[in-house]
Amino acid sequence: MIGIIGSVWGIAGLSLLFGSGLYRLYPYAQELCGTSFSWYHWVALVASLIFMGYAEGYKGFHLKFSPRVAARALYLKQNPTFIRVLFAPFFCMGYFHATRKRKIVSYCLTLMIIGLVVLVRLLDQPWRGIVDAGVLLGLGWGLISIWLFTFQAFFRKEFKVSPETPDN
Repeated sequence: MIGIIGSVWGIAGLSLLFGSGLYRLYPYAQELCGTSFSWYHWVALVASLIFMGYAEGYKGFHLKFSPRVAARALYLKQNPTFIRVLFAPFFCMGYFHATRKRKIVSYCLTLMIIGLVVLVRLLDQPWRGIVDAGVLLGLGWGLISIWLFTFQAFFRKEFKVSPETPDN
């Protein structure tokens, strides 16, 4: 039972984290609706949506992050400990009880994202909204992808994605 609670908390915690990001970014992208665009703004918006949809949503989330999160949530269900359950969202993201490579990648990626968030905040409109529209697409894709992979991990007979734990 504790493993199920941990798994649910892990996915719910990540959903809240990403949902919070979507909620906070939406107003900046929405401001674009009242902005008059030049042709180069339209080109930048389309490029941002295509790039972030592909790089963040598909390549980053759908192919890598989301399947691993689901695999780690399934691993947590089967191998619960007090610390893993308590910090389940961080466990699912690969911050601890992960291979050395996974921890390095998780921490470096987090630092890189924080740095990019700080830089994007410095942009004026419409540029900030253009970037944030792409991020909204990628992050929304990622959240839905996490839910889909989690469903597959828990309700299919086989889910052959490595949780990248030290014992696998």
